[in-house]
Amino acid sequence: MPLFAFYCRDGEHGAKLRERLLADHLAHVEAHLDDYAVAGPLKKGDDTIGSLLVIKAADEDEARAKFEVDPYFHAGVWQSISASAFMGVAGEWVGGAAWKR
Repeated sequence: MPLFAFYCRDGEHGAKLRERLLADHLAHVEAHLDDYAVAGPLKKGDDTIGSLLVIKAADEDEARAKFEVDPYFHAGVWQSISASAFMGVAGEWVGGAAWKR
């Protein structure tokens, strides 16, 4: 299934909103775990500055629909969001180098 990477940077009130909505966000991710290839916070030292979510979907419209129901999205945690199709071709997660298979 195709993958879509959502690179999200927090806005000015991101830390406060994250704190308030963390339980809802995690419950949402857990309820839709099969939709994610990987997801987690972006960090700068101890501070969370954003999120990276790699979502499995048939196309970008479906990936965006899955992404936009996240409580963090609705609350405006993320100030900027960049989405791109993603293809993992090397590394531990893809079992080495895909071009050698």
